[in-house]
Amino acid sequence: MSKTALVTGATSGIGRATARILAKNNYKIILCGRREDRLKELDKELSEFTEIHTLCFDVRDKKAVFESINSLSSAFSKIDVLINNAGNAHGLSPIQDGNLDDWDAMIDINVKGLLYVSKAIIPQMIEQKSGHIINIGSIAGKEVYPNGNVYCASKYAVDALNKSMRMDLNPYGIRVGAIHPGMVETEFSEVRFKGDKDKANNTYKGLKPLIAEDIADIIHFVVSRPYHVNIADLIVLPTAQASATIVNRSLNI
Repeated sequence: MSKTALVTGATSGIGRATARILAKNNYKIILCGRREDRLKELDKELSEFTEIHTLCFDVRDKKAVFESINSLSSAFSKIDVLINNAGNAHGLSPIQDGNLDDWDAMIDINVKGLLYVSKAIIPQMIEQKSGHIINIGSIAGKEVYPNGNVYCASKYAVDALNKSMRMDLNPYGIRVGAIHPGMVETEFSEVRFKGDKDKANNTYKGLKPLIAEDIADIIHFVVSRPYHVNIADLIVLPTAQASATIVNRSLNI
């Protein structure tokens, strides 16, 4: 019997790559994202492999999150795997120069959005006494770096929530784990630098970063382990990156 996975932030990057690999491995997929046109494109692409359902909402919108997830038909209402992937970074400024709107966006999406989606799905997992939640964190949730301030804080919150979820949901047989990537080349840097492609490209200059498919492949490995195995906390870096701030830009392999 096919399992059902709900993926937030499914319209680009790690979310889209994860939806693809899970669809090709016999998971029914609930694609969640803000961009309806991209959801439709991905729905058409993945329907060749499995059953697909799309939900168009912004994780920041509490009402939309609960209405969308509660609207699922019986064919998709039993969610076995939740991939809390939706997240963003806005700006890279010292704390005194930070933009309040950027701060709000990062906290609303990275922290509150993850909580809203989890809250909408966890009761059903508790009732069925099974489920698997994967929270996508970041190396920024393990090490603070200069000018990272609020983004790092939001990802530290994801790290803390991941640990707390695992403790609170342990009595119900629900697996909880986080994957914390280092440098991954997606639309992430373009968003952080407000569409400045030169700045975004310089982020990865002189090195070979991870790509979305690298993380998606790991997510598939994690969720496909036997049920008594829970990969609780995993940091994934490109070979050229030793920490949040140490990067070998002469190692373009």
